[in-house]
Amino acid sequence: MMSDAVKAVILGIIEGITEFLPVSSTGHMLLAQRFFGLGEGAFWQSFVILIQLGAILAIVMLYFVKLSRVALGMFTNPDDRRFVIGVLVAFLPAVVVGLIAGKYIKELLFNPWVVNFTLIVGGAILLWVDQLNLKPVEDDATRYPLLMYLWIGIAQCVAMIPGVSRSGASIVAAMLLGADKRSAAEFSFFLAIPTMIGAFAYDFYKNRAEMTVDHVGILAIGFVVSFITAMIVVKTFLTYVTRHGFTFFAWWRVVIGALGLIALAVGK
Repeated sequence: MMSDAVKAVILGIIEGITEFLPVSSTGHMLLAQRFFGLGEGAFWQSFVILIQLGAILAIVMLYFVKLSRVALGMFTNPDDRRFVIGVLVAFLPAVVVGLIAGKYIKELLFNPWVVNFTLIVGGAILLWVDQLNLKPVEDDATRYPLLMYLWIGIAQCVAMIPGVSRSGASIVAAMLLGADKRSAAEFSFFLAIPTMIGAFAYDFYKNRAEMTVDHVGILAIGFVVSFITAMIVVKTFLTYVTRHGFTFFAWWRVVIGALGLIALAVGK
């Protein structure tokens, strides 16, 4: 039997690698649960949400100077204030859809068949967008038009379907709306901060009674591993997509989804 500490490390690595790549962290977690027995049970269901805070801390650390400038300047600088408003505008659609339909989405769509199918479809869409001859007009994620922030936020709601990818949906939307690849990826990072902190706070409050001293230790392992992994991945990811685009990640999705469907079909 695999120890809880080893499970925490493996799930922390999966979270750190997949959270900010356009490959769907939720989809990968569900597949890890289905095929490898990871993340089963009420505690582990909360664990995979709570360790997202480690990945978010990585973004805060990497962009600390920029985020600090915005936080300090939003009361006096119109551009900084506008960016904060833009992030909130992009965040709100997910809040509304989550409150209205989140329970039903989890009941109906959180299964490996849906994950594998959406991984493949999402990969095809990402590949298509990456091959388009787009002419970017926006190269600074903090200076997008407010309406553009809203459309990106609406697109992010599609990622409530497991396997779609929150970062993938926002990146695709941003690129189709005129953003270059790097700034589209960066805004997906910034938008993740309120989105994932909200999910963390909600799940922690809902399951606070189940948290024991032993659970805290396991959560700490997952948190640290996801933080370190995300730090490495984000820095590498931005450099890679600036030079090479998203083709690799599109095919990653297609291959994982196809293998998953085959495994389900043969009863694995």
